[in-house]
Amino acid sequence: MSTITVGIYDDHKIIQQSLCAFLSSNEDFEALPIMQSEKLQLIEELKGKGINVLIINIHTLNTAILNLITQLNLSYPRARILVVSHTNSEEIILKTIKAGAKGFLDKEANISDFSEAIYTLRNGHDYYSKSIAHLLLNKYIKKMSSREKLNEPTIHGLSARQIEILQLWGNNYSNKEIADKLFISVRTVESHKNHIMQRLDLKTTIDMIKFGIKNNLIEI
Repeated sequence: MSTITVGIYDDHKIIQQSLCAFLSSNEDFEALPIMQSEKLQLIEELKGKGINVLIINIHTLNTAILNLITQLNLSYPRARILVVSHTNSEEIILKTIKAGAKGFLDKEANISDFSEAIYTLRNGHDYYSKSIAHLLLNKYIKKMSSREKLNEPTIHGLSARQIEILQLWGNNYSNKEIADKLFISVRTVESHKNHIMQRLDLKTTIDMIKFGIKNNLIEI
């Protein structure tokens, strides 16, 4: 796997520096603090940096922030935006997703969730912390079309190990806990999860939770 370049934008330097230090301890990540304090100049600041994942810590959501996410998504479509916020308000989450964010971590997330989110986003999938995924799940299921219901993937497309990993992950085991339990590496867990989503043609972690529930792999 090539190095994942992660940009970190936060008005609070101590949070930014702490997150940079944590991510830099992983050889897969290159953490770049984005120092520009003027939000309107952030787009210019990112030029030439080759950002794969951009972490934006939102302290107060307003129209300016939503416009910034939209502009960043249009200017750097290959940079997957991960929003971090203290809130788990469904309205705010949906607004950031509509603006173009591909991931969202709320106040229930822990530091290891950042690594999991970055790997997932880099692999081309959306990522939401589990509390958010469950919050959105009912809304997601209600909006499923009858055509989607007729074309749902089945458990038969997965290997025994993939089913085991999906079951553990869906029942709130972290990637590290899954790796320790199965005596494999965290990277192997990430690889299995990526293959699960590819094989089942799933786009988000919500899709994966929905699949697990419907196939009695995840308890609710």
